[in-house]
Amino acid sequence: MLPIDYRIRMKDLLEDEYDDFIRSLEAPEYKALRLNLLKADRAQLLAFLSDLEKEAGDNLVIEREPVPWEECGFYYSLNKDASDDESKVRGPGSSPLHEAGAFYIQEPSAMKPVSLMDIKPGERVLDMCAAPGGKSTQIAADLGGEGMLISNEYVRQRALILSSNIERMAVKNAIVLNETPEKIGRTFPGFFDKVLVDAPCSGEGMFRKNEQAVSEWSLENVKMCAARQDEILDHAACTLRYGGILVYSTCTFSPEEDEECVKRFLDLHPEYELISMEKLYPHKIRGEGHFVAKLSRGPVKDQTDAESDKITNRDAGRRRKKDARDERLKEYLNFLKELIPDDLLRGDYEAAERLLFFGDNLYLVPGGAPKLDGLKVVRPGLQLGTFLKNRFEPAHAWAMTLKKEEVINSVDITYEEARAYLAGMTIPHEGLGGWCLVCYNGISLGWGKLTGNIIKNHYPKGLRKNWSLK
Repeated sequence: MLPIDYRIRMKDLLEDEYDDFIRSLEAPEYKALRLNLLKADRAQLLAFLSDLEKEAGDNLVIEREPVPWEECGFYYSLNKDASDDESKVRGPGSSPLHEAGAFYIQEPSAMKPVSLMDIKPGERVLDMCAAPGGKSTQIAADLGGEGMLISNEYVRQRALILSSNIERMAVKNAIVLNETPEKIGRTFPGFFDKVLVDAPCSGEGMFRKNEQAVSEWSLENVKMCAARQDEILDHAACTLRYGGILVYSTCTFSPEEDEECVKRFLDLHPEYELISMEKLYPHKIRGEGHFVAKLSRGPVKDQTDAESDKITNRDAGRRRKKDARDERLKEYLNFLKELIPDDLLRGDYEAAERLLFFGDNLYLVPGGAPKLDGLKVVRPGLQLGTFLKNRFEPAHAWAMTLKKEEVINSVDITYEEARAYLAGMTIPHEGLGGWCLVCYNGISLGWGKLTGNIIKNHYPKGLRKNWSLK
C-alpha cells in the first residue's frame, strides 16, 4: 500500500498521467543484464545470450534488442512456473557466466546515467556513491582498461560489496575507497575528467520491486535525503576539472531530490552549467525509473603541473624500499615469466612504479594513480597476488582480468565442470602441470593448479556456491 502523502504528491506532479503511473507500479518489474566488454568482444558476448537461455531451459527469455540507452544492455524475463522447480537454473545469476563476469544484472533505467557521461578510454573518472557497483563497472567497461576509475562508498560493508563486484567484472584500473564525500572533495581538487554522483535517495523508483522502500518512505525522509544530496554534490563539485562533465542521478521522483536539488546546486556553483535534465517514469519507459542531470564545469582552465603533482606524485621509496621486499619482488617476477608468455604483455605487470606492496599483498595500481595517504583504501588497484612463505600465489582478481591467449597454460571446462569448480571441487584433467587459468566458454573463471591428472581448485572459498550439482 502506497503512503497517502506519496499518492497526493504524485497526483499533483503527474496530473492526467497519474493513473497510468499507478498502473505501472502494479505491473511486473523489468529485468535486464549488461554484457561486459572487459571479458570478451561483443560477438562472443552476444553468443552467450543463447548459452544462458540453453542453460536455463524454459526459465529464461532474453530479448535481442538492446536497452535504448545502453547497447550492451538486454531485457530478460523469467518463466514463473518453471522457476518453482528448484532443480533448474532459474535465472542468469545462476550461470557460471555470471561468476565469470560476462555480465552484470542491472535495472535497465539505472544504465542511463553512465550513458550520458561520454566516457573515453584514458580519462580519470570518479563514482562518488558507487555501491553496489553497477554504474562503476559500466564506467570501467567504457574506459576499456585505460585511464583510472576511483569508486567511493561511505558505508564500509557496502564498500566491500562494491570491491567484490569490481573484481568479478575484471576491472584492473580501479581504486576503491571507503571515504566521506567531504574527504574526497578535499583530496582531489580538479582531478577528474568525469564525475558521477548517483546519490542516496528516498528510493521511489524501487517501489515496484522493494516493499521495504515503500515502508521507509516519508516526507521527513525526503527532506533528509535532499539535504544529504546537497552536501554530497557540494563536495563533488570541486573534484571535477574545468571543462569536465558531472552527472547527477537518483532513483526517485521527488522534486526536492531531483530538479530542485540541481537548481540549488547551480545557485551555489555558478561555474557549472546544466546541459540536460530528464526524469524516467515507469509508465513511459521499460524500467523502474530514474532522474538524471548532466552538467559541465566551465570555462576551461589549465591546471598547473604543481597542482597535479600534489595529487599524483607517489613516493616510490615508501612504496618499495630496498630491503626484503626486493627479494619478494623477484619471486613475483619469476612467477610472471612462467605465467605470461610475451615480453610485451608482461610490460605493465613489471612496471616498478605501478607495483604497490600492501602488507603481504602485491597490487598493480592504475597509471598516474594518486597518493592514497590518509585515505581509507579498500582496494588500491588490481591485486596480483600474495606472498606466502617461500612462494608467490596469484590473486583471483588477477585471473578475472586475464584472457586465455595471454597466459601460457589455460584449461577450458564444460558447463558441469564449471559448476563443480565454482562449488570448490577438483576437476579431472590431463595437461601441462602447474598454475593454469580455468576458463568456461573461453573466458576466465579463476585459477587452478594442475597436479597429476587433477586440477586443484583455487577458487576463493568465500565465493564458492552451494548449488545442486545435479
